[in-house]
Amino acid sequence: MCDKYAIIIKLGLRHTKKNMYLLIPGRHHLLTDFQFKYLYTLINAGLEQALDDTGTTLNIESPIQGIIFAITSANHQGTKRNPIPFYIRSMMVQEFSKELPVPCYIYGINDVGHIDDFANYTIKQIRHQSDYHLDINPQNTLIVCSTPVLDMYKNEGYTILPAELDTSAALSYKEHLPWFWVEQIGNSGQWKKDLDIVKHIHPASLKIWKTYQLGQKVNKILNDPILGSDGDITSSRDYNSYVRQMDEIAELKYQETAQFIQGGNIGDIGCAVGSWIKLASDDPKFMESDFYGIEVSRHLFELCQQRKRNGEFANPNVFFAQKNAVTELVFQSESMNTIFTSSLTHEIASYGSIDALLQFISNRHTELCMGGVWINRDVIGPSHPHKEVYLLLNKKDGLNEDFEQNFSGNSDLSSYLGNLSTFTRFKRFARDFRSKEKDNIAYSFEVINNIEYVKISLSDACEFMLTKDYTDNWESEMHERFCFWSFEDWLWALNEIGFEVMPGSGSYTNPWIEKKRFLNKATLFEKVNSRLIELPSPPTNALMVARKKRNI
Repeated sequence: MCDKYAIIIKLGLRHTKKNMYLLIPGRHHLLTDFQFKYLYTLINAGLEQALDDTGTTLNIESPIQGIIFAITSANHQGTKRNPIPFYIRSMMVQEFSKELPVPCYIYGINDVGHIDDFANYTIKQIRHQSDYHLDINPQNTLIVCSTPVLDMYKNEGYTILPAELDTSAALSYKEHLPWFWVEQIGNSGQWKKDLDIVKHIHPASLKIWKTYQLGQKVNKILNDPILGSDGDITSSRDYNSYVRQMDEIAELKYQETAQFIQGGNIGDIGCAVGSWIKLASDDPKFMESDFYGIEVSRHLFELCQQRKRNGEFANPNVFFAQKNAVTELVFQSESMNTIFTSSLTHEIASYGSIDALLQFISNRHTELCMGGVWINRDVIGPSHPHKEVYLLLNKKDGLNEDFEQNFSGNSDLSSYLGNLSTFTRFKRFARDFRSKEKDNIAYSFEVINNIEYVKISLSDACEFMLTKDYTDNWESEMHERFCFWSFEDWLWALNEIGFEVMPGSGSYTNPWIEKKRFLNKATLFEKVNSRLIELPSPPTNALMVARKKRNI
């Protein structure tokens, strides 16, 4: 909207006789005592002497007809930006509004990613959701906002009421914003007894936070060492290709694990889009069982919920929750008969730490009933990780130059990597792998009988061989270590925590991977008496069936 038009609207607004609305956009995880008094004063004292964000007196004689709360990120919960679900935020606003002497309206506005006209999108949503009963526009609505979001509304011609914002200085505040108090609670072990916090939070918010134990929940989310701000382990993953890959191997995972499942309470931690649960719930053997899918990624959790609404699960007793199984128990102690995980434990070790993985294993042990089983399927490292080996890589299956190009999109990067030879892709891998973590691989080149080899540890060679073909999610995969533990390491850790490893467990080389990804592409050798001896293909996967010992 041009500045001239905005000025005309504002001039008309200052002399309007129409009833006025106040629109308050925000995530509204908490409401403060200051907010209540600010709104209460505007409603009762009127808008004539109220100041806009520039410090200019409004001179509006019209009364305030109602207050509209636009709760943004309504489709997000359990993340550092949005720890509290929409329904609780709505209850908080409703309780807050009871003592305001005008009608209050609440509308949820879903997150749609970054768009420059989110203010316009919000306004359209309110019009649509209210069946056009609230046809808000710059002539009948003022915006109460003290964050940089206000600029979006100003560009649409709206007048801004500054609330906490100090109008005498750019982006300075005379009062703390609500999110400040959310963080104070999240970082306080005794927030209910903190006089400063209790004094500033509105009693309605205080009641809801206490009733639903939100302080403990927010504390865990805000201090989670693994998750990013929007509830994902990595921000570089292409979920379309990731979900497709998970669905493609779901049948294999189920066939491999079905014989070990104990009926009753069955949980899938890191359930992605619920594909394993769908197959298990279709199995007549488990029609009397209850299924619990746990997914930490907000994006994948929403897809699970959508699939359930679509009626894709044969068993009605399928439940999903967005939780972090590393930092907390996700099931009640000794309540589960079977817990299944797949392709998860290496992510915990990669994005967290070995200590975080050990805590994860301990949590599963606590959740299982006596004799219950944890079925874990994942990648695996070799038995002798530090052995020095020689890696022969194909130079004729692609391009052998210019391996350091950078691209802004996954698709272009994937296509580029796919055109590189195996040898040259190793060079790119060696540059990118764990570079941000400063945990790169060590290697050198050595020519033997006019053939160039990569001299490297067996563990690092396997990291490349197991990762090199994940070009669709290259940037994400470059953070992940596949070979941090051998099967022997797993046996030790499981036994220490109180599991016994059942028959049927073990590491193996996937024949499809060996044929499609190793053969004529990457071959391992070791040097014995100055001669290179070819080694068998390394293990690619492991299946561990760990039963909670009955005498523990």
